[in-house]
Amino acid sequence: MSNRPLNVGLVGGGKGAFIVHPHQKAIHFDGTRRVIAGALFPDPKIALEEAAQWPYPIRGYGSYDDMIGAQAGLPAGEKLDYILIVTPNFVHFDPAMKALDAGIPVFCEKPLTVNLEEAEAIVRKVREKQIPFGVAHTYLGHWTSRFSRYIVRAGLLGEVRWVDAYYLQGWLATKLEDTGQQQASWRVDPKKAGGSGCGGDIGTHALMQLRYVTGLDVTELSAHLEVFVKGRAIDDHFTTYCRLSNGARALVRASQISIGHLNDLGLEVNGTQGTLRWRQEEPEAVTISLMGQPDRVYYRGAVSPGDGFLPKDVPADLMAEPTIPAGHPEAFHDAFARLHRCFEADVRNFQAGKPFQCDGSKYASVEDGWMGMAFIKTAIESHARQGAWTRMPMLG
Repeated sequence: MSNRPLNVGLVGGGKGAFIVHPHQKAIHFDGTRRVIAGALFPDPKIALEEAAQWPYPIRGYGSYDDMIGAQAGLPAGEKLDYILIVTPNFVHFDPAMKALDAGIPVFCEKPLTVNLEEAEAIVRKVREKQIPFGVAHTYLGHWTSRFSRYIVRAGLLGEVRWVDAYYLQGWLATKLEDTGQQQASWRVDPKKAGGSGCGGDIGTHALMQLRYVTGLDVTELSAHLEVFVKGRAIDDHFTTYCRLSNGARALVRASQISIGHLNDLGLEVNGTQGTLRWRQEEPEAVTISLMGQPDRVYYRGAVSPGDGFLPKDVPADLMAEPTIPAGHPEAFHDAFARLHRCFEADVRNFQAGKPFQCDGSKYASVEDGWMGMAFIKTAIESHARQGAWTRMPMLG
């Protein structure tokens, strides 16, 4: 297998887009991946200008059609090994499908698409082509998310009874979109964001954190999608009460009008024997509460198997994964890097004709992306029926 750095092409990311910057830093994190090309903006002239002004040399293209189409004529070492889609939601589907048709693996920002029909089409295409596809649910990349997953799925808390998964922000507590702020403007436009604003943007993160850690799915929900800032077309506050696949209950909630909250994603899992708490604003720590005992706080890089709660046989690959000693905090960029590192492994196996996973254990899969869109669709339907209990669809 070649050990040359993988070549990555960007779709989107120009004109001050936020999310491309942690991604491109993460791509370069290990020296085994590099951004070499980009179609950075819908207007071809601006796209080429943005590429020429990129912080390091990349090949600029006027459109993602041009970038994907050019791959067939390039030498093997200059072709793209995967593309990263960092556009607003409504520009996820088309470049993803075209890249897959061209045989190029795809790593796509969340949510997967703007509707369930598009998500289903991408799932079918990925299954047909058997190509790596990942969805960038950032917070799965924290080591503590993986540690939490191990604790819950190993049954160390007993059976899950209740989960509170939330993502609270306050940045849209005023009508910021009226100032021309780019990040706000497309997020409150249903044509660009989809049928749910707050739910699609950050509620899907809360859902994904619940599903990733617990291994449980939402089977039925009662939803309220609310607009608190007058004049908005889609929700800025999102609340769902859920039944889970093991019979447990959950609250999956999100808000962008909660003043005082920045990026307050959190998860609390209540089991029959204990509780786990995690917050991404304090991502180095996982707190465990057991009946009649002081809380245990586990820090990344400072975990001792066989301590009276953890067994002695905590998976070796989990214990070996932290990259710097405890007390030197990993953070947002490190989480992105962990996702790209794991996606790289699957891309390299794909290129070598070896089995690859894309099973949701290291980063969100295309099926996870579909589940996010199914969740939003079901929430919209429930809200339209005054919060009536509504069953989630099944993926074939």
